[in-house]
Amino acid sequence: MTDTIVALSSGAPPSGLAVIRLSGPRTAELLRDVSGILPEPRKLTLRPIGAHSLLDRGLVAWFPGPHSFTGEDCAELQVHGSPAGVRAILKLLTSKGARLAEAGEFTRRAFENGKLDLVEIEGLGDLLEAETENQRRQALARFEGGLTQRIDAWRDQLLDLRAEIEARLDFSDEGDVDEALPTEFGTSIAALRRDIETALASIEHGRIIREGIRVAVAGPPNAGKSSLINALAKSDIAIVTDEAGTTRDVREVPLDIGGQLYILLDLAGLRDTDSKAEAEGVRRARLAIDQADIVLWLTAPDIADNNLPAEGAIRVGTKADIGVTANVDVTVSTQIGQGMDELLALIAKAGANLTTGEPSLLSRERDRLALSASVEALTHAQQQLGSPELAAESLRIASQSLERLVGRLDAERVLDRLFASFCIGK
Repeated sequence: MTDTIVALSSGAPPSGLAVIRLSGPRTAELLRDVSGILPEPRKLTLRPIGAHSLLDRGLVAWFPGPHSFTGEDCAELQVHGSPAGVRAILKLLTSKGARLAEAGEFTRRAFENGKLDLVEIEGLGDLLEAETENQRRQALARFEGGLTQRIDAWRDQLLDLRAEIEARLDFSDEGDVDEALPTEFGTSIAALRRDIETALASIEHGRIIREGIRVAVAGPPNAGKSSLINALAKSDIAIVTDEAGTTRDVREVPLDIGGQLYILLDLAGLRDTDSKAEAEGVRRARLAIDQADIVLWLTAPDIADNNLPAEGAIRVGTKADIGVTANVDVTVSTQIGQGMDELLALIAKAGANLTTGEPSLLSRERDRLALSASVEALTHAQQQLGSPELAAESLRIASQSLERLVGRLDAERVLDRLFASFCIGK
């Protein structure tokens, strides 16, 4: 990393403010060239920005490495968010030797310099994309190192266990140490395995917060599914007609209820049909119902419904303005707004049942795979206590699984995929 990179770190102009970020060995030189000084570290200083001519006036900040985001010499220029002004400043900096950064390159340098590990970078990515309060809290906890601290504690326990085995193997020939492992050793492995298993059990909670609670809006054709989606989203997202069978694809609509993300699934009406296209829509609808976290089952007073509601579904009677539907949990009318608050309360209650307990720091499939592999290796170690060499190897595998999770092993493929979703200035 001998080159110095530059990028717009804030949102695309025009905007009230634009933040231009620099990182690399020539940062101090470039900052002097365009602002006339190298300011006191970590203090904002108002300066003219330009070389032979004034381009803008703004605040400049100097962050000498290693005490910076990337671990390298860094600087920020806070200028007016003019498209022309930002382009001119970037052109000036690149003409003096800086290179435009690639997506996620600042964060990659932070990883390579040991400022962030892989799970913290994933937390940063989730934080940048957080749309709800629950997502923000969960992402921030991961970014701040909450999961890393737990993983480091597990690794330390594994290192202690491995060290004890190695000591017994090394010194057993001299008669100073008995090679056989004591009962307490197996107890320690079992306790560590239970701790990791407890963390694994929370991963579904974390996934739901990160990806959202999937709510299937189901029922027969013309039961008012699309109308209800539009009313809940307060937008004409779904097509509403009197013609049955117009919804065929599964449409996803995000909705924030009480700080939790819900994904409403607008599904095809369930009925027998000779249309191949509609039949495919019905098949997809049934699959979505099976995979949903919550199901809203809609019926209406003017629609015959021979389908049995999904087990545990919230039964919603629609079109309350034209009649009453029996045997439902809530009655609504999108025309007059009746029952909408009651329905939202039922959805929120069902969602709360899925997200009870402490927030989870685990939310990704990569988390599940790594911790599951570690648990499996610990199980093998428990079964191999009579063969210390084999138990030591199983403990090494358990430790490697945790190393991969934080990115100390085999991180490159994960990083490439992760940084592809980052903005240029991160």
